[in-house]
Amino acid sequence: MRGRRDWTRESLAEGVRTGDKRALARAISLVENSDPMAYDLVRDIYPETGRTHAVGVTGPPGVGKSSLISALIRHLRQQERTIGVISVDPSSPFTHGALLGDRIRLADHFLDPGVFIRSMGTRGHLGGLAETTLQALLVLDAAGKDLVFLETVGAGQGEVEVIGIADTVVLVLMPGSGDSVQALKAGIMEIPDVIAINKMDHPAAKTMMSEVRSILSLDHERSWKPPIVLTDATRGENVPELWEKIDEHRAHLEADGQLEERRRKNLAGEVFAVASGRAKAHLERAVADDPELRRLLDEVQRRELDPLTAVKEIMEKVFKVGDTENGTNTR
Repeated sequence: MRGRRDWTRESLAEGVRTGDKRALARAISLVENSDPMAYDLVRDIYPETGRTHAVGVTGPPGVGKSSLISALIRHLRQQERTIGVISVDPSSPFTHGALLGDRIRLADHFLDPGVFIRSMGTRGHLGGLAETTLQALLVLDAAGKDLVFLETVGAGQGEVEVIGIADTVVLVLMPGSGDSVQALKAGIMEIPDVIAINKMDHPAAKTMMSEVRSILSLDHERSWKPPIVLTDATRGENVPELWEKIDEHRAHLEADGQLEERRRKNLAGEVFAVASGRAKAHLERAVADDPELRRLLDEVQRRELDPLTAVKEIMEKVFKVGDTENGTNTR
């Protein structure tokens, strides 16, 4: 068995391509930690990506997302499909790791060689998705996984970020849940491609289905009308039907040429997201190291200088960008 320090760039890339679980775990750890070797690795394997079906699974906490993913995995493994799961969990404020670890509900699949499961911490990222999630997806894509599930923490309206990484978005709701009612009101009904109402034997399940359908009927612009499936993850009821709708959505995207367009937007968005993150980190370091820039912040805090003027001066000094370029010019 390889030790942690035995991997070279070449052997790690080859291990990823062959789907070696130790190589996948090591590669995703490098990506999470922004290790320089990760950049070379992703560059090496990038030509082998673009084949997996990325399915985002989102929804309020406690509605059974992990149980539903577990049931879908069980169904898909019967078809001998290979699967990856990335669960994005709340980060520990101390270690920045994933608090929940690998989901207990997915434990049945840990020893299955055709399934790779990884939890990632959000590392303070407010949208609920770790900034490195797409890179982890690329690693599993290059490993030849037929399907990758991306499970979010379900952090309210911030879940809309899942659009920026998944081919198909599944919103899981549960009848009788106050959080699910809030989800209906919060505007996240705009994001799903498929909706699962879990715990179908609940007395309010069909009522919730009618409510969701009425909200969806207000959107007349989408060519794809999100189907609603009543499920029971623990008993596996209607799980094949749910997968059928997910598969139909993928076919719809391919038929309309939207799949490639959606992925192009996702990748462009990732470039801007990473660039923005790096620019922010550079800006914070520059301000911390420059007494003049720190003085500007102090003046804003004492209300001696307005924030937009401070932004203008900081941008000019750090990035050599004038106010007409960064949008801070006053009216």
